[in-house]
Amino acid sequence: MATDYIWNAENTAPMCSTDENTPLLSPSDQAMGKIEKIGISQQTLVSNSSQIGQAKRLPQYLAGIAVTLGAVAAGMVLGWSSSAGENGIDLQEKYGIPIDADEFSLISSLATVGAGAICIPIGILADLIGRKTALLLMVIPFSVGWLLIIFSKSVLFFYFGRFITGLSAGAFCVGAPLYTSEIAESEIRGTLGSYFQLMLTVGILITYVLGAILKNMRNLSIISAIVPLIFFAIFFFMPETPVYYLKKHNDDAARKSLVRLRGHQYDVDTELQQHRADLEEASRNNTSFLVAIKSRAAKKGFVIAYGLMLFQQMSGVNAIIFYSAKIFKDAGSTLPPDQATIITGAVQVVSVFASSLIVDKLGRRILLLSSIVVMFLTTLILGVYFYCIDFNTAFDNAKWFAIIPLCIFLVFFSLGFGPIPWMMMPEIFAPEIKGIAGSSACVFNWLMAFIVTYFYESLVRAVHSYGTFWIFSGFCVVGIIFVYFLVPETKGKTLEEIQRELNN
Repeated sequence: MATDYIWNAENTAPMCSTDENTPLLSPSDQAMGKIEKIGISQQTLVSNSSQIGQAKRLPQYLAGIAVTLGAVAAGMVLGWSSSAGENGIDLQEKYGIPIDADEFSLISSLATVGAGAICIPIGILADLIGRKTALLLMVIPFSVGWLLIIFSKSVLFFYFGRFITGLSAGAFCVGAPLYTSEIAESEIRGTLGSYFQLMLTVGILITYVLGAILKNMRNLSIISAIVPLIFFAIFFFMPETPVYYLKKHNDDAARKSLVRLRGHQYDVDTELQQHRADLEEASRNNTSFLVAIKSRAAKKGFVIAYGLMLFQQMSGVNAIIFYSAKIFKDAGSTLPPDQATIITGAVQVVSVFASSLIVDKLGRRILLLSSIVVMFLTTLILGVYFYCIDFNTAFDNAKWFAIIPLCIFLVFFSLGFGPIPWMMMPEIFAPEIKGIAGSSACVFNWLMAFIVTYFYESLVRAVHSYGTFWIFSGFCVVGIIFVYFLVPETKGKTLEEIQRELNN
């Protein structure tokens, strides 16, 4: 705003002229006092301008990390079943509850059903009471679900516990990226967006490590129930997003929020004005959802969103996460399954962290393409490996080999197809349809996750492990074509620029 004021001052009251016949100052202005006043005024404006600095990044990073602590809790939900042993044998031993293979498949996959069920309600709730408050409330279902699991008396308790903890896990898949997209500058929006997947993998790794150390599913569940409380204690002190306050016409609160996120030295007025303009434009163009989705940009956005979610899940990643211990056992690896899962979990964390450093430098498209090409190759190799295990002796002296393509798969998944589909959801939809469209894509993602995790065991029985991984590989081939021809680059672009590109 200060810069605009200087421009107006200089252009509406010029001190010089290119016309030789026009005096620089009127006779009445040639008194020394008048000249001094003009000089002092200009000097003050320049001084004020120089005091306006860049936005501070640290408060944005802290808020981004704080909100994704909920993703740690979500990751512990996802990784929990892998620590339960084959067909939940550890659950049966600790709880004294008989569980067959189909029941354990349902216990494992019901978390994804809960996650899908919350995707649309959490978007509505976040608009009603705020992004921050909605996410803080998710601690309640987290706690209820884990208590049901901790004090489980039957398989039914596990069913309800997993479904309810899945509700909170799914809420963070929508709420955390929404929160970070509204607090971050465009230059670091990708980096902050990738923190969600990073913390999700941290949660999975923590579960793997604790499962191997404790070898007690009840104690693991108790620790998992504590993590959401830690999130609540830290995130409680973070600001609500300025965009939410502006949507509620609370300009004063929006200004205070932005000052907390950018620092007092930053010119928040310009950014607030841009947010207001975006919201006013959305309000002027406000139409019903059914009308809004008829635009070219909306249709392409849906194709991109649903396509990315489809290929993310049909790559088989959640089957690998949920059944990693069983996969290594089936592979005949000499490495103990719990150690192998810890290695794969650690690889995921490191690779997602690397992704957070490069996503705003290399761009979304190149990371998506390189990710899915390598995922195709590694699932193809894993299929070959399992085929050789069943039909020849090629890998009899190298049964440890399975961990190599599996780790490479997770590295490149974490660099591209893990974080980027979630990161792009708030970027490719117009404001008037962003909430419902992004939430529906999230529902679709979790539906596909349920299908993959629930039917994985049945698929292995039907077409064997090698056939299952070749199916995953086939989906990756189609995904390569999809990304190359249909997915745009959104790095460093404003929402308006992205929408204009989709419309064209």
